[in-house]
Amino acid sequence: MNKKYHVKLSDIERGYVQEILTNAKTPKTFRKRCNIILLLDENAGVPATQEEIAKRVGVSDATIYNTLKEYNDCGLEYALHYNKPKEPPVSPMVTGEKEARIIALACSEPPAGFSRWTVRLLTERVIELEIMESVSRETIRTTLKKRNSSPI
Repeated sequence: MNKKYHVKLSDIERGYVQEILTNAKTPKTFRKRCNIILLLDENAGVPATQEEIAKRVGVSDATIYNTLKEYNDCGLEYALHYNKPKEPPVSPMVTGEKEARIIALACSEPPAGFSRWTVRLLTERVIELEIMESVSRETIRTTLKKRNSSPI
């Protein structure tokens, strides 16, 4: 059966990977990826199967496949290091301006008939003042808690 992806490390690349492995400050995930690349290297002999490598390194078959694919598509450096996404998958509901307005509201005088603000009252007032179109009490609570501005 023909393999779709191949790993053929030069002596310099192999030395670089082994240097990363021997560094005491290398994170565990990088070490695992280094071991995967070294075990998949065809220049060092016949590589083990993905299942055998998964057992030896302690990762899933999908991790082996993804590392192999990243090596072939983007190169050694990309395959070894985990790349965080540039932006979070979901943007935050409460931005800086909205957060400031919510905190200012919480620090203001409570409505008539109340001795202090409650999270429920703040939620209603935020929607009333159109600071946010819709918002849950939990969002208001965590926003205030994050800045130690909790009215409770």
